[in-house]
Amino acid sequence: MIKKPEILAPAGSLEKLKWAIDYGADAVYIGGENYSLRANAKNFTLDDIKQGVCYAHKKNKKVYVTVNIVFHDEDTKDLAAYLSQLQKIGVDAIIFSDPLVIDIAKKYSPKLSLHLSTQACVLNKDACQYYIDKGVERIVLARECSKEDIKDIIENKNVEIECFIHGAMCSNLSGRCVLSNYFTNRDANRGGCCQVCRFNFDLYDKNNNKISDESNFCIAPKDLSLVNYIKQMMDIGVCSFKLEGRMRSIYYVATIVNVYRHLIDMYSKNITDNAYINKAIKILYRCANRDVAPQFFDKTPGEKQQYYGQRKEESNQDFLGVVVGYDDSKKELLIQQRNFFKNGDKVMIFSPNTDDYFTTIKYVKDKDNNIIDAARHPNEIVRIPSDKKMPINSIMCVNFLD
Repeated sequence: MIKKPEILAPAGSLEKLKWAIDYGADAVYIGGENYSLRANAKNFTLDDIKQGVCYAHKKNKKVYVTVNIVFHDEDTKDLAAYLSQLQKIGVDAIIFSDPLVIDIAKKYSPKLSLHLSTQACVLNKDACQYYIDKGVERIVLARECSKEDIKDIIENKNVEIECFIHGAMCSNLSGRCVLSNYFTNRDANRGGCCQVCRFNFDLYDKNNNKISDESNFCIAPKDLSLVNYIKQMMDIGVCSFKLEGRMRSIYYVATIVNVYRHLIDMYSKNITDNAYINKAIKILYRCANRDVAPQFFDKTPGEKQQYYGQRKEESNQDFLGVVVGYDDSKKELLIQQRNFFKNGDKVMIFSPNTDDYFTTIKYVKDKDNNIIDAARHPNEIVRIPSDKKMPINSIMCVNFLD
């Protein structure tokens, strides 16, 4: 059997942490209220971190905290105290990019494992050795690493290697961008990225003639998806598969974790189920609202891995509701509504460790058992008929697999 890599999921809030773990993540990475590159996420207070660690550890899962900004002098004042508090809480590791964190952590929180962030842009084995000598236990490689780069590093260096397998890419080297600072005075390297690469610009030639059409021009890369290369990465020996998305919804997090959990479990048993692989690809590509590509893994990306013209990023409304109960006597599922659905809609309900359930809604009832034409009010509790009892916190979505 192939050794299973860790699935490392994003958690932008305590709620998302629980969903990620319940849907199959082995570990989650979170950001505190300071020192995190996702300043616009809800993020975690120290009490939230404590609750998250307690929840994860009860299920034998791990929690890593990002301390991955590029520090200016004014940022360092309370860092030692913060790291000490993280150690006291029982955080499993910190993810950092600035070398100053190493010495401070060793002095004030020596029990914290040190994971080097992808922001450090490590692309070769000599850079790995530099951080190994400093006491780093895991290196999150730059997203620009090729399959050959990853293989070379793993074969020659005794350190845990973590790689991103799904999520957003940056137009600059693994996130080291200054465009946000320049255009909006928001520091991307201290958590304030405004995603300038996704802005629409007019494009001019060297003679100052506008050459872009009405769709304008952008410099954003397509999102990363290595769903077709999971088996190869497992064979190479990547120890942790990282999913991007601390700003994403619980539907997104639960869906991608659930899919990659099934794929990794399948490959670890030397099973190749092509029907499930095709299904997984369709689910993953549908769940995100941007196009995806393998980017640097199999070859240097070209224009087909890049957005140049107008792109569609419309959020779908596939996420219909969450199962909150089951009425055995009436054979009805209780659903907390998240998006509009009605009588006659074809839906899919999925949950970890259960088979997907496909059904057509024959009627919808409100909380008082009155027949209604549709579930149209956010978070209302409604009833739909179901011969199958699905677990609490199963997710109901549009059946797009037919």
